[in-house]
Amino acid sequence: MTTIVDYKNVTTSGLESSPVAEALAGLRANEARYFMNKYKHEFTVVPATESQETLEYVERILKEERGIAFAAKPLETARFQVENIQWAFVFYEDGLAVNVMYTVDNPKKRAVGFKLSEGMEVPRELEEKKFKFARQKSKLAGTIRGSFFVIKGEY
Repeated sequence: MTTIVDYKNVTTSGLESSPVAEALAGLRANEARYFMNKYKHEFTVVPATESQETLEYVERILKEERGIAFAAKPLETARFQVENIQWAFVFYEDGLAVNVMYTVDNPKKRAVGFKLSEGMEVPRELEEKKFKFARQKSKLAGTIRGSFFVIKGEY
């Protein structure tokens, strides 16, 4: 079942099992606001149990590019294309949000982003890989810590 993320009335619906559900809901709403403001695109999510193809796509890129496999349970995903960019998101129970930005026509603008909800620890899988995190303030999500890597392969 697809759900439109409301960034004006933030809800933890679909994320209730997360120990940082409110912060993760704020992070999800922050993404929804970004896509509405930049692209006039409604950000929709699907329960992870109903979106195996998106999960496999993101997991394949993580594994092949950096040898990363997250232990946390995926709760929701999103997948869509705006302009020439294909996007895939996975929101995990521990508060992690992973996004894949894959430009259709420019291999130099392809990346995987990681955003950590306020209150969560850096996942062991990212700590081991020595990712550095920048901080960003958000009215919806508090302090977001983020990092990324550039995708080198074709997916």
